[in-house]
Amino acid sequence: MEFTAVFEKVPEGYIAFVEELPGANTQGATLDEARANVREAIELVLAANRALAEESIKGRKVLKERLAAAA
Repeated sequence: MEFTAVFEKVPEGYIAFVEELPGANTQGATLDEARANVREAIELVLAANRALAEESIKGRKVLKERLAAAA
């Protein structure tokens, strides 16, 4: 799966967000820094969502499986 990063030039550098992933927002002094930061933001949001999901199913009988999706 691929994501769409959106970058906006501002006086301080760049702000960035991921269209498909609410909460994946960041900034950077340069475009390269903003790109690196948005990749990290994706990882952090996915990890946080995973942790929340794990907590919500704790103690329940569920079936989990890997899933690939095309955008």
